[in-house]
Amino acid sequence: MAENSLIHETSPYLLQHAKNPVQWYTWNDFALKKAKEEQKPIFLSVGYSSCHWCHVMAHESFENSEIAKIMNEHFINIKVDREERPDIDDIYQKVCQIATGQGGWPLSVFLTPDQIPFYVGTYFPILDSYGRPGFESLLRQLAQAWKEKPQDIIKTAENFLVNLQKIESVKNLEKLEKSILDEAAMNLIQLGDPVHGGFGSAPKFPNSANLSFMLRYSQLSGISKFQEFALKTLRKMAQGGIFDQLRGGFHRYSTDSRWLVPHFEKMLYDNALIPVVYAEAYQITKDPFYLEVVIKTLNYVLEEMTSAEGGFYSAQDADSEGEEGKYYVWNKHEINEILGNNAADVFCLFYDVTDGGNFEGKTILCNNISLSSVAFKFATTEDQVKNILDTGIKKLLEVRSKRIPPGLDDKILTSWNALMISALAKGFRVSGEESFLRAAEKCISFIEHYLIKNGKLLHTYKNGVSKIQAYLDDYSYFINALLDVFEIKPDLKYLKIAQTFGNYLIDHFWDSTEKNFFMTDDTHEKLIIRPKSNYDLSMPSGNSVASYSLLRLYHLTQEKKFFEVSMAVMESQSAMAAENPFGFGYLLNTIFMYLQKPLEITILNLKNTEIAKYLTGKFLPQSILVTVRDKNQMAELAMIPFFKGKEFKDEKTIVFVCKDFTCSLPLESITDIEKQL
Repeated sequence: MAENSLIHETSPYLLQHAKNPVQWYTWNDFALKKAKEEQKPIFLSVGYSSCHWCHVMAHESFENSEIAKIMNEHFINIKVDREERPDIDDIYQKVCQIATGQGGWPLSVFLTPDQIPFYVGTYFPILDSYGRPGFESLLRQLAQAWKEKPQDIIKTAENFLVNLQKIESVKNLEKLEKSILDEAAMNLIQLGDPVHGGFGSAPKFPNSANLSFMLRYSQLSGISKFQEFALKTLRKMAQGGIFDQLRGGFHRYSTDSRWLVPHFEKMLYDNALIPVVYAEAYQITKDPFYLEVVIKTLNYVLEEMTSAEGGFYSAQDADSEGEEGKYYVWNKHEINEILGNNAADVFCLFYDVTDGGNFEGKTILCNNISLSSVAFKFATTEDQVKNILDTGIKKLLEVRSKRIPPGLDDKILTSWNALMISALAKGFRVSGEESFLRAAEKCISFIEHYLIKNGKLLHTYKNGVSKIQAYLDDYSYFINALLDVFEIKPDLKYLKIAQTFGNYLIDHFWDSTEKNFFMTDDTHEKLIIRPKSNYDLSMPSGNSVASYSLLRLYHLTQEKKFFEVSMAVMESQSAMAAENPFGFGYLLNTIFMYLQKPLEITILNLKNTEIAKYLTGKFLPQSILVTVRDKNQMAELAMIPFFKGKEFKDEKTIVFVCKDFTCSLPLESITDIEKQL
């Protein structure tokens, strides 16, 4: 089988296409120059390794030698892994949304030799169907149009470019007031599904930042329905098929409104963002149900998604043996055989396993019944039921581990790894599980060692190769992660790196005209526009996270420019956030923190574990809470403004609570601390 130039790549997605008969190139100078020299249009195909419809289109079209012949003759064909090049994906996704009203993957774009798009879509079937033109006839038509009327095509392309430049500009600055949060919360709850939780109908995504905002707004306003909605959503998700009931970890989204049938791929970023909200729910309710989801999810990542060096892999595929979800589903007969009839009856009632199944004749495990109801039905105790379920899970996992697993995308992305560091830090705070903190620190070391070169971050690592200049997300998420770990273990090094990168962000990514950040730094390859990402969607936007982490950096260091830039981002986007809160959850959480005026809490000496537990177990979303373990650590930190004038005592635990430039006296009891909070 012939190979194309993708064979030299490290991305699992690109390697999946290395033996296609299509003469693929990566996005590089050679391919772009070739298009110009030969005056051929470019066919750009963007996807990622665990994308189901990408596999379908590859199988139907890119593995077909007749189709490949047309592609190779008339086009320069470029493949891009969206996770490696989010800038390219962002630009052409926006074009797709302008042209068709929706985006998605695979993204299929036809460009002039100058990279300007003239025809765009997502999945194209090989023949006309699904109301979409067939890929073969589309290739022939566009090749002919380019040959006969290139000027018409260039005109279309230029229109796209004008529209694209328009949507990149931000409207006016808005004064930051509580009314922004009021309007956002009201607009957001109207999108909520009162029956199953979550937003909209189907497909349903977890939207972690929006749920976090609901918890914050409930605390701020004293209106309980916002918190109740968020908690209901979290419970329904954790009981549904979107959560892997056996192993832990969340699938990417639910294809229905009740969280039952997921799209089965598991993304690292979901399993970093979602546990943080469950940890917050646990802090609020003290209900172990939420804590269990945090622990199970983080353990899943540590055991299945972690490299020996301490970096985290990107994704697990939805398909195995060519079938979506095959690895995860069961039939009743199989469970009877594994567990024996009595235990199987209990297990099947609890996890809703029936003869007919709930997914193509098989069952996706989910839970719609309480332990007490199952215990009552079988005239036994809840503890007995729990033992049967725990044993059942172990046995089923053992059987499942012998199945052919879904494919693993083992590239390591700085941004997603940073999200995971933050999740592990939060997980440690609520559970005290030391392995989470160790893994967070190990991942920081991994990034220091493999993904920082000449004082700058790189975006991706695989098989010993680190490459691609880092994006806004990489820097902003990593600064945030460093601060999350610094709060728990205030090693000065973490703060220094965060400061250095905070300054780098402002020097190289900041748009002083529009008052927000570009996605790429000023030394990055020039594309048709310099893209920006302002929306918090499946992942928070780099702008929102930069604003949040710079606000925290300001409170630790008192460096004024961090505060000014953080404020400018909030002010430039707050009007959009109030009107369209669904796309600005993380930014709203940042505005909440600013308006509440951050609580600066320092715990000196952890001798009194009760005080430390009380504070780390409390839901204080507007706080910066640093725990200092010993005198040496304190001596090192004495020069940092946050710690000035605070004295460490060997014999006892002391707490300082500061707000709005005023600090409490040293506090030594929970009662005194409570008064200050």
